Amino acid sequence: MKVTIHKLFEYLLETAGEEPPECVLGFSLSQSPTVGEFLPDLSPDLVLDWNGVSFQGLPALRERVIAQAGLAGLCSAEDVLITAGAAEANYLCFRQLLSPGDQIVTEAPGWPQAAVMARGIGADLRLVKRREENGWRLDLDVLAAAVTPKTRLIFLSNPNNPTGQLLTEAELHRIAAIADKVGAWLIVDEVYAGLEWEGARAPSIAGIYERGITTGSVSKGLGLQGLRTGWLICRDRQMVMDAVILRENSSEIMNILGEHIAEIALRPERLTPALDRARAAGAATLAELDAFILGQPRLSWVRPQAGLIGLARLEGEEAEPFARRLLAAPYRTFLLPGTAYDEPAHIRLGVGGGAAVRLDEGLARLATCLAAGPG
Repeated sequence: MKVTIHKLFEYLLETAGEEPPECVLGFSLSQSPTVGEFLPDLSPDLVLDWNGVSFQGLPALRERVIAQAGLAGLCSAEDVLITAGAAEANYLCFRQLLSPGDQIVTEAPGWPQAAVMARGIGADLRLVKRREENGWRLDLDVLAAAVTPKTRLIFLSNPNNPTGQLLTEAELHRIAAIADKVGAWLIVDEVYAGLEWEGARAPSIAGIYERGITTGSVSKGLGLQGLRTGWLICRDRQMVMDAVILRENSSEIMNILGEHIAEIALRPERLTPALDRARAAGAATLAELDAFILGQPRLSWVRPQAGLIGLARLEGEEAEPFARRLLAAPYRTFLLPGTAYDEPAHIRLGVGGGAAVRLDEGLARLATCLAAGPG
């Protein structure tokens, strides 16, 4: 299997070797906590070796994963595999569920990992377009038309990455029915779940559909990306065990320190206030971005319903040349061009990162660059 690089990672690699930016616009995770915040709950006698209990991950952490997903009573810790972030969880699913010639249906714009993996495996990739003029909504009639008896897998994100639009409970049930009609697996990546600006968190697909797979992590809402701790949840025990075996032959990740810190972070007495802080900070920044975009004649956007990022339309030039000009002197400000999601007329803006990203200064520099006109 030859996997090609997706544009998001390619742009990050190409710009990483340059002088670090002074400001960041579009940061995709909440402000990260420090190790010191977890030290009181970490035993100095913790042995940094495999936990010796389960190849699926720390049992206490798997229980926390079920609880935070609202799946208590529907799923158990035996339905959870702890992984190196949601990206590995998705990867393990793609590798075992897709073979050359199998059909996969996914959304665009969406998390680009699905399309890259499908092409690398030699699967038949079908894209369902989310359209800006429809508020980036996923058209379920179009999705249903794209699914055929040959469809092996449907992959979606909820909240959608990168538009921040939400699928409702009713929509998830309909999508599950569409998948069930042809016996397809259905993965829903929930890395931004818990950061809803409008309405409540949608239910996890693992509790709705027997071939539903929920993936997630502590990276985004809790700002713990550096732990590389995520999960997949599925009620099909053979699917979970196959993922364990596949991981054993690849990363063999058993990140004991990361799993212990993640378990602490997901304890209710920590999780609720941490998400409350992330939502409060995100909502305040979202209001600031709304006001900024309203005042910029070259920008417009569909306000995200959830998550930490959204796509803004850029008038007058394509996004990637603009993003590279903004990254260079005198602006020294980073943002991700929409080409990372096959949306060359858009730029990605976001509300994460806290004070370190210097958002106010970054927006001022963005305004100056916009006012200067196309390069």
